[in-house]
Amino acid sequence: MIDKIVIANRGEIALRILRACHSLGIRTVAVHSTVDRNLKHVAMADESVCIGPAASSESYLNIPALIAAAEVTDAQAIHPGYGFLSENADFAERVESSGFIFIGPRAETIRMMGDKVAAIHAMKEAGVPCVPGSDGPLGDDPLKNTMIAREIGLPVIIKAAGGGGGRGMRVVHVEGSLHSAIATTKSEAKAAFGNDIVYMEKFLENPRHIEIQVLADGQGNAIYLGERDCSMQRRHQKVVEEAPAPGITPEQRAQIGAVCVEACKRIGYRGAGTFEFLFENGRFYFIEMNTRIQVEHPVTERITGIDLVCEQLRIAAGHPLSIRQEDIEIRGHAIECRINAEDPDTFMPCPGLIRHYHPPGGPGVRVDSHVYEGYRVPPNYDSMIGKLIVHGATREQAIARMRVALAETVIDGIKTNIPLQQRIMADPGFQQGGMNIHYLEKRLKEQRDAGMGLG
Repeated sequence: MIDKIVIANRGEIALRILRACHSLGIRTVAVHSTVDRNLKHVAMADESVCIGPAASSESYLNIPALIAAAEVTDAQAIHPGYGFLSENADFAERVESSGFIFIGPRAETIRMMGDKVAAIHAMKEAGVPCVPGSDGPLGDDPLKNTMIAREIGLPVIIKAAGGGGGRGMRVVHVEGSLHSAIATTKSEAKAAFGNDIVYMEKFLENPRHIEIQVLADGQGNAIYLGERDCSMQRRHQKVVEEAPAPGITPEQRAQIGAVCVEACKRIGYRGAGTFEFLFENGRFYFIEMNTRIQVEHPVTERITGIDLVCEQLRIAAGHPLSIRQEDIEIRGHAIECRINAEDPDTFMPCPGLIRHYHPPGGPGVRVDSHVYEGYRVPPNYDSMIGKLIVHGATREQAIARMRVALAETVIDGIKTNIPLQQRIMADPGFQQGGMNIHYLEKRLKEQRDAGMGLG
């Protein structure tokens, strides 16, 4: 097993990685910005290194500083967590070329999956179902692009090849706006991602967001660990996640899971990964693969009993998968609510001092958070300050436990989105299950128009 690891991240995921490392007897190095010196995982790590000022561009995105931290502490590996440099192929390459282990896929795999056009091509070759589209980058010929759109059928969506997280996309409902949409998306993609390549896909109007968790050792072994439903979204950002997905049959799960496993073997995938799909009318359509641990990985851990971060560490150390597909059993239902330091109505970030903090407890309740009483939430990073995860024998029991856990949670001094999460848990549509990715935004609009809460 690896002896010492640099945790190249912050917040709840850094604490999550640290706990997994310590459970395996691995020593940890916490890197932090000047504003993050009081983070919980920094205090708990075996060593810590300040890598720069508050701005992430000068700290958590500073590749030379991160590699230097590994060098001065004699670490063997670097875990990127999620966000920041976790899906940066150049970072993975620099880590490996500097003599350290990158805890994640190989750089070429990250690079291929980071380019959405290349990813779709690779998935089609592997037999993964994809959304009907342009099968490659769009050129500058307006007539040809119009013909592609007609063949696909309106509405279509123009996407940036280097995009992600809901950025770099534009929906086209009428043919007359196609060319301006392509031009605008290209311009925005160039500015945001340094890459103006765009492609076209059929726009699915009422899909759900279903994703498949996989583990692969890069030695020819791969498994899938069920699916998650991440359809409760606002502006393409996930708010609530659950596993298993309501309405997905064991046969559908087994079929799409086997396809994802075969794709992992075909591309030589290594580590934890997630295949993201749109699901409509009983069919799966691949949209992207996340080559890292996901924010929502705890719901999969709760229904399978598998520690995904520990598995990442074992795979990075060169061990073959010790888990077989037949070992995976789905037990009960799990739900995760992201807890953000933001106004629950306007969604404006609300950094500041947490004066009182009391996390919930009880059967089936898990809290992944780095905050504590007296912690000051900085304005420099993402507003998520934790995740509340519950598990129950049934979906109904999980919802009931989540409602109790949300009511128990005390975070005073700043605003959080807990009131929003409570309204979602009480919403009849959410309780029914199987809502599409537009449902939450539609309900929020109804709320604003009526001056009322959800439910």
